[in-house]
Amino acid sequence: MASVMLNNLNLGYDGRPVVHQVSLSLASGELGCLLGPSGCGKSTLLRSIAGFTPVLSGQILLDKQCVADEAHFVPPQDRGVGLVFQDVALFPHLSVFDNVRFGIESWSAKDQKERVTSLLELVGLVGLEARYPHELSGGQAQRVALARAMAPRPKVLLLDEPFSGLDSELRGRLATEVRQILKADGVTALMVTHDQKEAFDFADRVAVMRNGIIEQFDAAYRLYHEPRTEFVAKFVGAGDVLPCTVLNSLEVDSPLGLLTSDAPLGYEQGTTMSVLFRPDDVIHDDHSDRMATLVSKQFRGSHFVYRVRFDNGVELGCLAPSHHDHDLGEQVGVRLEMEHLVLLSP
Repeated sequence: MASVMLNNLNLGYDGRPVVHQVSLSLASGELGCLLGPSGCGKSTLLRSIAGFTPVLSGQILLDKQCVADEAHFVPPQDRGVGLVFQDVALFPHLSVFDNVRFGIESWSAKDQKERVTSLLELVGLVGLEARYPHELSGGQAQRVALARAMAPRPKVLLLDEPFSGLDSELRGRLATEVRQILKADGVTALMVTHDQKEAFDFADRVAVMRNGIIEQFDAAYRLYHEPRTEFVAKFVGAGDVLPCTVLNSLEVDSPLGLLTSDAPLGYEQGTTMSVLFRPDDVIHDDHSDRMATLVSKQFRGSHFVYRVRFDNGVELGCLAPSHHDHDLGEQVGVRLEMEHLVLLSP
């Protein structure tokens, strides 16, 4: 059964709509993510689940219980929701142990100690119980905040850009670590971020948002390889789209010639579409007869991301091994390695 269910949810401020007809569900123990640019409504959606933003219409259910609709509102403190914010907001006068214990002080002393001890072991902070927040690194403080939010065993945990104040390497590591921690404790969680890598590292499924709507809610693999819209295609990874015409169930005609799919396309002959090219669909190959001009390049350590221009003026991203360091303006060989064609509505 779903731990979180949003049904046709509409949210806004002062009569201005912000979130439109959003429906989403998370199963018990599932980790989800709201991914999108600033101002798309993802934090508003999270705040509404927590109880801080009222519902204009639609419904929010947590653990099968309605907590908000047009006529019904459960206060934040009664929703059984845990919160982790960008600003960890640890109590500076309390130790690590007492920060984690803060939300369960009504429990027996024995249960408090057992829960805090097990959580500190889970988040890898055993031995730091007596330290104070100013004695912790950024990553340690974030794990304390996570343990504090998990302590009361909330129905669902909400995380609002919890890693955005940390350096990029630590962010990537923590997203993976937090995923493992939550999975080990069986927690259902929903995180907000604008960082695609962070979302992919953390979530089982990701909801890509734009202008207050969810354009696609799917596993990371499907978002990248089977995007439903051009916005999703470009937001979750580099890519270019070119116009094309469907010739039959497996082939399209494009500015780069005939392209063949390994699976039926599902569109009628003559349909005008756009076809998606990822940089890993266009590979540098010194032995290829298809040539293009190198117009820009970015070094990525293990490889280059080239930008190449074909004779007809089309420009695409292209992957090249890192030892193939060609000069700008040079003619380079490329080959197309496209199997499953991704077609999008123009």
